Amino acid sequence: MMTKKQKETLKQRILHNIDTLGKDIATLKEKIKPISPENSLGRLTRLEAISEKSVNEALLLKSEQRLKKLLFVKERVDSDEYGICNICDEEILYQRLEIMPESTICIECANELS
Repeated sequence: MMTKKQKETLKQRILHNIDTLGKDIATLKEKIKPISPENSLGRLTRLEAISEKSVNEALLLKSEQRLKKLLFVKERVDSDEYGICNICDEEILYQRLEIMPESTICIECANELS
C-alpha cells in the first residue's frame, strides 16, 4: 500500500503534468493552424510545413488524451482506489505511477492487453 507521502508526491506530479500539458497543448494548437497560400514559402518549405503540421496534430491528439487521463486520476488520487489495477485489482507498482501517474492498470495487465 502506498504511503501518504508517496500519494502526495504523485498528486503533485499529476498537477505539474496537467499544467505542463495545458501549455504544450496551447502551443501545439498554434502550430497546427493552416498555412495560408499567400505566405511566400517555397514548394519544399511548404511540404516541410505540411509534414510538421501532421506530426504536431498527432502529438496534440496524444497530449489531449493524456490530459484527460490525468484529469481523471486527479479526482481519484486521494481515494483508496488510486494505484489499484482496474483489471486485476492488484496494486500498481509505485515506480510505474512515478513515470505514468495516469496509469489505471498494472504492467502485467498492460502487457496482456498489447
